[in-house]
Amino acid sequence: MKAIIYVRVSTREQAEGGFSIEAQQKFLRAYALEHGIEVAREFVEVESAKAAGRPVFAEMVVFLRQHSSIKTILCEKTDRLYRNFRDYVALDVDQQDLTVILAKEGETISRDSKSHQKLVHGLKVLLAKNYIDNLKEETGKGLREKAEQGEFPSKAP
Repeated sequence: MKAIIYVRVSTREQAEGGFSIEAQQKFLRAYALEHGIEVAREFVEVESAKAAGRPVFAEMVVFLRQHSSIKTILCEKTDRLYRNFRDYVALDVDQQDLTVILAKEGETISRDSKSHQKLVHGLKVLLAKNYIDNLKEETGKGLREKAEQGEFPSKAP
């Protein structure tokens, strides 16, 4: 089986820290080797997934459409792949006959997955989106409180 690997971190600081990207790649390469999966290409993204429009994600979607023999995405876990509904829909597993292996979660999602597996995966996407939505609310709350206390409400250094 041929697959592509997708790894992602949200910020430049995480990427420059030198651990997360490399750790994801090492883990996924080992998983592929252990499971007899041939890695055709790796996609590495340094971008938040809170909104659609990530350039490397879009490049991956185009690559999969252009290389119809590759139908498998190997990723660490749900929130590394997507945290918004547009990206979830862009990788419509059923329509594109894709298989998504979420190695750390021990889940494989495909057209043939049971309805319960698809439901749980959809809930994980919803929870990943909720994390972002809640973070936005909490940040706003903190900035408002700072302003009410007379301090300049700015982002953390």
